[in-house]
Amino acid sequence: MSAGGRIPAGARVVLATHNQGKVRELRALLADALPDLDVETAVVDAGAVGAPDVVEDGVTFEANALKKARAVAEHTGLVAVADDSGLAVDVLGGAPGIFSARWAGRHGDDHANLELLLAQLQDVPDEHRSAAFVCAAALAVPAGASGPAREHVELGRMPGTLLREPVGVGGFGYDPILRPEGEERSTAQLSAAEKNAISHRGRAFRALLPHLVAALESRL
Repeated sequence: MSAGGRIPAGARVVLATHNQGKVRELRALLADALPDLDVETAVVDAGAVGAPDVVEDGVTFEANALKKARAVAEHTGLVAVADDSGLAVDVLGGAPGIFSARWAGRHGDDHANLELLLAQLQDVPDEHRSAAFVCAAALAVPAGASGPAREHVELGRMPGTLLREPVGVGGFGYDPILRPEGEERSTAQLSAAEKNAISHRGRAFRALLPHLVAALESRL
């Protein structure tokens, strides 16, 4: 461990993110699964432990998520969780995929990414505009008294159809142009609760949860 004493008292698991919304989601999942755990102190973000930023240079969502989880686990000696996600368009062979956040060239420019993708698909008929949001959620457990180091990854998907123009003001990224299967609204028109119930992230983290709970219980 190289955190230099910066790990907060009671910290049990680090989520490799600076997004507090993701931290709240993981705390809520763990609160239901481990009611005796004080999730407010047990679950912390990367900033709380001084974890370094990780270059996401993997060629799959799984590789990027695992790289982040490994780095945080090695840095802190704590159980670590990380995710990587993006949009996979069938007619583009799964692109933008891992390049979703920088599809137009500059990382995080949601508007430019969305506009470029729509332009690339403008001649694609509706019946061929299938796509899915994909998320890989990774768990890294460092070696210790509970046993050797171990890892686990789960994938979650939210399939749907790409619209021809943005609809809705909620969410972020490509949310305004994906209509999930079984919905008449875009992802950007769903409430946070509706989105979490069917989202790629929600599905991946719910699938990872039993493995995370087992890891935490083994380190009591």
